[in-house]
Amino acid sequence: MYCMVRFTMHLHLHLPRMEGHGTGKFVKNVPDLAGHRAEAVRDAIAGTIRSLPAHLYRSLTWDQGAEMAQHAHLRIDTGLEIHFCDSQSPWQRGTNENTNGLLRQYFPKGTDLSQYGAEEMSAFAHALNTLPRKTLGWRTPEEALDRLLKQDLIEGVATTG
Repeated sequence: MYCMVRFTMHLHLHLPRMEGHGTGKFVKNVPDLAGHRAEAVRDAIAGTIRSLPAHLYRSLTWDQGAEMAQHAHLRIDTGLEIHFCDSQSPWQRGTNENTNGLLRQYFPKGTDLSQYGAEEMSAFAHALNTLPRKTLGWRTPEEALDRLLKQDLIEGVATTG
């Protein structure tokens, strides 16, 4: 069964800065420009993904960023299928691009997200998850996820015959 609920969780990923980030000379087009190593990204994604029932996460589609250099380990750790988009092909990540557009209402491009705490980030995620979506039959992502979880509970209950 394939189900898209468009539930936003990535706002909860607070990644630690690399030790010494920002103290040296700026070098353009090198990995870790934001001070996040691929290992930190892998661990943050794995930790967040594992908070869901395993059948609710199947795949992750990413762009060509160096922060996913640990994708093979992430797949081993979580069983998550990982796909990469072709360069300059944002339509291959439609849900992500749509979510980015919604996020720009709160965070203009270039906003330093480290200035926001977990509580504030949860509030932003809640705002997105309670926004009705045409693709979900005008249900919210929160309602779609809740419906899916309830359906799983009902299907998982043994019956007597």
